[in-house]
Amino acid sequence: MTIKTIILAAGQGTRMHSAKPKVLHKVADKALLHHVYNTSSQLADNSVVIIYGHGGELVKQQLSALTAEWVEQKQQLGTGHAVQQAEAFIDDDDKVLILYGDVPLLKKTTIEHLLQNVSQKSIGLLTVVLDNPTGYGRIVRTADGSVVKIVEEKDTNAEEKLITEGNTGIIAAPGNLLKQWLSKLENGNAQNEFYLTDIIEMAVNDGVQVKTNQADSVDEVLGVNDRSQLAHLERVYQLEQANQLMTAGVTLADPARIDVRGQFEKLGQDIDVDINVIFEGINSIGNDVKIGANSILKNATIGDGVEILANCIIEDAVVGDNSRIGPFARLRPLAKLANNVHIGNFVEIKKSTVAEGSKINHLSYIGDAIVGSKVNIGAGTITCNYDGVNKFTTEIGDGAFIGSDSQLIAPVKVGAGATIGAGSTITKDTPDSQLTLSRAKQLTIKSWQKPVKK
Repeated sequence: MTIKTIILAAGQGTRMHSAKPKVLHKVADKALLHHVYNTSSQLADNSVVIIYGHGGELVKQQLSALTAEWVEQKQQLGTGHAVQQAEAFIDDDDKVLILYGDVPLLKKTTIEHLLQNVSQKSIGLLTVVLDNPTGYGRIVRTADGSVVKIVEEKDTNAEEKLITEGNTGIIAAPGNLLKQWLSKLENGNAQNEFYLTDIIEMAVNDGVQVKTNQADSVDEVLGVNDRSQLAHLERVYQLEQANQLMTAGVTLADPARIDVRGQFEKLGQDIDVDINVIFEGINSIGNDVKIGANSILKNATIGDGVEILANCIIEDAVVGDNSRIGPFARLRPLAKLANNVHIGNFVEIKKSTVAEGSKINHLSYIGDAIVGSKVNIGAGTITCNYDGVNKFTTEIGDGAFIGSDSQLIAPVKVGAGATIGAGSTITKDTPDSQLTLSRAKQLTIKSWQKPVKK
């Protein structure tokens, strides 16, 4: 059997109080629906159908990269009605898996255990035991433990309300049987909706056993209905990421104060991460790296022995071995630092290469530049790379010394071993090993008198 995953993502999510469809709200900077899709796409021989409704065009637009069949549920008439919209994509010999676009933390292993229950004689149902099952349909069983039916909470009687085993809505069934049961759904209930849960009683009546599974944790099957639940699942997810990092050998100053919103291509040994660090995109981090508090790394490649001090932002950039960054430094896209480079406080590097042993330690902007080795760039230096229309390159030769508060007007080349006097505006190429400066003559006006307030 192949697997056909149907993800129900048509709900409005009124309790979110948002103009944005619920499934586009994010955990770890990724849409809830995207999490569900990613988990299901890990299954072998699987194809995905997404049922969209409220705000559907926006959902399709923002998640257009997902490989799936998109089917609109024009009227939201219940979960059974939603699955009916996908019938054209269900083959008789499929294992049909029904998931929900607002349940982001469900694990692949849980799904695989559920799918093992599917045959022509049995279907799989994921349930959850809760101290307070309010809001959940109740699993009704016989004395021997066999599942009889599911009763939605609004239809429960007093005895059924006491049942603590709830329905997650996550079901796996053979395609041929599921289509038969879908065709028999009726909406004679308190909500006037077509409940998917009614197929459980139909299966029992047809002599098909309902086999149940439970996830390892309640959080795995929780959906998002309001901002509080969204925040809760964010912290659950982040604690999982923190535990994975620590298992891999990373030292975290506080596992509760770290956010991982992507993945790691490489994690070296003896990495120390201070509080409130955010990892986004795909990062690669070498051995013996220290990352200071409040720093953000996005698609960064960090070499061995690097120290990143507090409050740095490194995005789409490369930092060579034994370099030192920060505090309050920003490496923008296409910044590439060689080994033993020092980038200090309030320094911004953009689309520039900095060769080995160079230092840019204070209050400088280096953009569209090629900086040689063992260059020292003084405080307040700016490469003026933009004329309002086009951008130009500044080249600084090996061993050059750029005095503080200098402006290098690109395109321009500073020679190897050259010295630029502090406060200079350089508009022409400068020779190797020579001092170049441009300053107005310093004057002292002897007749000047300081104004006196009248």
